[in-house]
Amino acid sequence: MDADKEFLSKGDPGDPGAPEQAAPVASQRRAVVRPDLDAIAAEPGVAKPDPIIKGSGITRQFGGLKAVDVDHIEIQRGVITALIGPNGAGKTTLFNLLTGFDVPDSGEWSFNDKSLQRVPPYKVARLGMVRTFQLTKVLAKLTVIENMRLGATGQRGEKMLSAAFSFLWRDQERANTTRADDLLTRFKLDAKREDFAGSLSGGQRKLLEMARALMVDPELIMLDEPMAGVNPALKQSLLGHVKSLRDEGRTVLFVEHDMDRVRDISDWVIVMAQGKIVAEGTPSTVMQNPAVIDAYLGAHHDTDLSELDESVLESEAQAELDAAAAAEAERSEDR
Repeated sequence: MDADKEFLSKGDPGDPGAPEQAAPVASQRRAVVRPDLDAIAAEPGVAKPDPIIKGSGITRQFGGLKAVDVDHIEIQRGVITALIGPNGAGKTTLFNLLTGFDVPDSGEWSFNDKSLQRVPPYKVARLGMVRTFQLTKVLAKLTVIENMRLGATGQRGEKMLSAAFSFLWRDQERANTTRADDLLTRFKLDAKREDFAGSLSGGQRKLLEMARALMVDPELIMLDEPMAGVNPALKQSLLGHVKSLRDEGRTVLFVEHDMDRVRDISDWVIVMAQGKIVAEGTPSTVMQNPAVIDAYLGAHHDTDLSELDESVLESEAQAELDAAAAAEAERSEDR
């Protein structure tokens, strides 16, 4: 936490008194004209005008628990979409399935109309769809600049035949280093350039992971709880960077629990509960949806329990106990 505070004192883009932010790194992306999201029906699995991701019938079961059971999902191009839901709703599992880090039991999904079934994660990234993790994946014993260089794709020096001849890859590595330095300046990590990544604070690691993802020049960035474990003062900086990704014409899909943050930066919200998509819509619409309130607070959140029929409460409780017992019995049979 103290490291984040010291980091911010050197200039936080969320601070009005911070130095002017560095210009964005040159990109091939063009700004995308965002549709009128208010005109899209606020219902689960609704079709979008220009989806970058489409998926249908995606399921993933662990023993007797169906962690993901998504009938249909579409992610609109050029907007920030928040994926929210209570703990255990299946959000991270869905991330893993879409990016190839896990294999679904059924379903199909595509990125830019290209099927991603059985496509390994590194090939998904090369297509322009990259992700970060809730627990950061920096290489602690490499320096910050070395971590950044590793994010670049198509490096000639990584091939067996050309690695021994530096004249074949020297110019490319110089260009990658220049791009990496520009990104480090943009994310205000240039002062940490030669430090080991393991010495960074939690917030700085989140920034490094986001900056490294941009070395691929992706169309879609998927952020798994980018604010988790970050000093509150540094969260504003991260929020500003997420917005800047959209302003460059990129698409952002992120998992978040903080509803204030979701309202602040998201254009569209998808809500999961018990593996299913239960609601979609603009932030203002979703926050008023009874299904969303029930998913977070329970069906009786605003009811005086003394006013409910006792037999109804008992039957609901017994149904939950029976379901849990059946799931446990199924897991025991599997073992």
